[in-house]
Amino acid sequence: MTDAPTLVLGSGSPRRLELLAQIGVVPSDVRPPDIDETPLAGEKPRPYCARMAREKAAAVTLGAGEVVLCADTTVALGRRIFGKPVDAGEAASFLTALGGRRHRVITAVAVRSGEQLWERVVETAVRMKRLSDDEMNAYLAINDWQGKAGGYAIQGPAGAFIPWINGSFTGVVGLPLAEAAALLRTAGVPVFEGI
Repeated sequence: MTDAPTLVLGSGSPRRLELLAQIGVVPSDVRPPDIDETPLAGEKPRPYCARMAREKAAAVTLGAGEVVLCADTTVALGRRIFGKPVDAGEAASFLTALGGRRHRVITAVAVRSGEQLWERVVETAVRMKRLSDDEMNAYLAINDWQGKAGGYAIQGPAGAFIPWINGSFTGVVGLPLAEAAALLRTAGVPVFEGI
């Protein structure tokens, strides 16, 4: 019997580490790739997100017997891509645009072993309520928007602003577990061990 491959997480996201732990997967190493995440001119959200996950997976250097899992989460309103806000003003503009409307949270997952790549893209529809000035100011003051696509994280305080989703909750958090587990199994990485 051959040894199972060793998993490397190609992401600095603590949320992705926590989600993997829920399915008994603990990476042997964390190697966040440094890539340019600028959308191409006219690039639509879903292809952009898939490209980011692939490019992240390609950018991680692997040793023998290593498999890397990378993901990218994008918030999209129509064709507009909402990345991570650069400051509180941009976070406020994102939250204002999303308020009272349905938007999509797209998470692409890419798993690479050598030259082999397996990937999935998961879309979830999310509705965010319109924030009052008091809610907006309080939320911006706690800085939970920092480093979050669209300026919010459903699993944090902003969960109070999300009355409805249709799709994968873990995909909105940053790693759709059903799809990620299937990709990891395909790559030979054990899932649900040690739980």
